Amino acid sequence: MTRRHSALFSGAALLLFAACSGDDASITTPTTALGNDSTVPGDSIPADLDVVAGEAFPADRCELNKAAGPITYLSSFDYAASASIVDVLVAESKGYYEALCLDVEIRSSFSLTNYPLIAANEAQFSSAGSFSEMADFAGANDAGFVALAVEGRTGADVLITKDGAVASIADIKGAKIGVKGAITASVKAMLAAEGLVEGTDYETVALTGFDPLVHIETPGIVGFPGYRANEPLTLAANDIPIKVYDPSDFGIPGSFGIVYTNHVFLEENPTAAQDFMRATMRGLADAVADPQAAAEICVEKINANGNANFLSPEGEIARWGVESKLVNEGATAAKPLGVPQADLLEAEVTTYAAAGLFGGVAPVIDTMYDATVLEGLYDDTGKVIWPAG
Repeated sequence: MTRRHSALFSGAALLLFAACSGDDASITTPTTALGNDSTVPGDSIPADLDVVAGEAFPADRCELNKAAGPITYLSSFDYAASASIVDVLVAESKGYYEALCLDVEIRSSFSLTNYPLIAANEAQFSSAGSFSEMADFAGANDAGFVALAVEGRTGADVLITKDGAVASIADIKGAKIGVKGAITASVKAMLAAEGLVEGTDYETVALTGFDPLVHIETPGIVGFPGYRANEPLTLAANDIPIKVYDPSDFGIPGSFGIVYTNHVFLEENPTAAQDFMRATMRGLADAVADPQAAAEICVEKINANGNANFLSPEGEIARWGVESKLVNEGATAAKPLGVPQADLLEAEVTTYAAAGLFGGVAPVIDTMYDATVLEGLYDDTGKVIWPAG
């Protein structure tokens, strides 16, 4: 069970938003490495290696997890208290990975930096801003990414406009929007659905840094995309009036908080992949149950790492206070926390394509997510199956 390194990343230009489309299929891991007789839907883990709630963790499974070697997780924005980051930090702080015989190294990073590293299997797990973002990098570069958790089942990005600058979406026509790298997926889809095409009906200009207090004062722009759990809260805390356009109010589906890996790691190390997600989903459940405690874990990590992005304790507590509610919305025993929902992912990418994104043609996504990994670690009540000890 050695780890191969694949040159999957083509070096093509990286885009910040995208998506694809497909049917309800998801990938399955091969049965050659571990044998047959699986009782876990869709994966190759045999019955004698199943994790049983309240019973000892299988010794053979433990050895397989150790054989997977060091597993590197890269965050998407420092150690922010955000979906697909906070759950990993909570899991680490509570020893959940270690309890499942996993050697996990967590590194602070940024979303766009991580894609080539995951594609080459130089790191094994990371956090993506949305399924569309991950799918675009996968499709553009044949990178073999697989989303294992989609924690937010709605878009998180919004368009933040200066007070009095934009009375309606129609007033974006002929204006300039500031962007950090590129316009976010849901905002671009919202504007396209209203007949506003980037480069034709409005322009985007690059912003520097991440400070919304600086961005809102930038001359020549009417506003900028941000995240409902971040920039609007900061601006409100500083008594700066703004108007926010939320794509969900315009019927635009979306997602956020994606935990993804690559096909190579998933196929060669199915127990380690599932148990990384088992520990992470237990961390997510804890973070949803006690948002402030989870955010404080993130703040401690941020400060220990030097806090290069000047994130505040109050801001991180507020951020996860909002996101935790969004993540928990709609979670049921039948659709537990984080499990990718094919219909929502298809609606997301199909809507973007219909709005003129991706050349109007949604790429196929059936190998870009695998719901079976999380489905196999929840019991019938929607609780993570966890061993004794």
